[in-house]
Amino acid sequence: MSCTAEGVKGNYLYSGRVLGATEHDDMIQLHPLLKSEWEEITDHYSRIGLNHSHNVIWDIGLEHMPVHDSITPSHFFYGDMELKKGGDIGWAKTVEFINSKNNFMSLADELGVPVPKTSCFNSVAEISDEELSTFPFPCYLKAAISVSGIGIYRCEDRDALSLAMSNFTADTPVQLQQEVKTETFLNLQYRITDGECRRLLATEQILEGTAHQGNFYPTPYEPWGIVEPMAEWMAERGFKDILAFDVAVLQQGQKSEYLAIECNPRYNGASYPTLIAMKCGIDEWESCNFSTWHRSLDSLDIRDLEYNPSTGEGVVIVNWGTILVGKVMFMIAGNRTTRQRIKLELQQRLW
Repeated sequence: MSCTAEGVKGNYLYSGRVLGATEHDDMIQLHPLLKSEWEEITDHYSRIGLNHSHNVIWDIGLEHMPVHDSITPSHFFYGDMELKKGGDIGWAKTVEFINSKNNFMSLADELGVPVPKTSCFNSVAEISDEELSTFPFPCYLKAAISVSGIGIYRCEDRDALSLAMSNFTADTPVQLQQEVKTETFLNLQYRITDGECRRLLATEQILEGTAHQGNFYPTPYEPWGIVEPMAEWMAERGFKDILAFDVAVLQQGQKSEYLAIECNPRYNGASYPTLIAMKCGIDEWESCNFSTWHRSLDSLDIRDLEYNPSTGEGVVIVNWGTILVGKVMFMIAGNRTTRQRIKLELQQRLW
């Protein structure tokens, strides 16, 4: 999982999405297949005034890290392979713990973080007939460890839940979670540096079912207080760099109630447009993944739609390498009306 989840189409091409977030003196590892798009993406970034690193290692293998003692590695995900290379046990153990949705729930209970009704199991075999009969529907059956909505099933009733259970092996930890009746989910990002936890940005999620499709900013909801104890807990135990919490928003009359769903102890889909927007001073934007028939950037003509620093409006290409398999993530800057207009025009260009 060096760039994104293994089950995601074109996952090996996702290394390109961090390019716009880099600085001039950074070094970046990119998959060699992205060489064909390098000239086009660097020209695009040059035209919109987005500075970035040109120090590229055309290989995403961990044998290249660290490249120099003065270079601080920044990993998408700090797992077992990264631990073997980097040796940061505190970081790795914190990631391993919180990356489990079941561990997240136990820590939330310990720290008083509000969460939906959830029951955790070491295996689907542990889900009793009584649990099947009494757990409120609709609900979600989730693999304790999953990325990008993979291994998550919405269950309307007991029959649907029984069918979903058949998708899991006997040694897969799972959880049952009552469905939260809302269409509003937040992404609250933190950055931890030298043990200090700093709020990065709160964005609202764009979802297609359980799969993340994008984010938009600003959002009227910023409930940092409910997840901050957990972010600080992670900082104290050695976590480094970016993490994010998924939080559901429920409207209760004039009041908003917030429930933490999970923690992503890594860069996430919102991180890349967030960092680009902060570099460019963009204060209204949305990011979204699009499918396209184009298989190279040079065949996609969007110059008249590109981000203009003078107006604060336009398109920034974020995840560019995946155009090789027919999908691209864009960030669209501007107010809601402007973004909608640009999005409609962009969709026509993509097809």
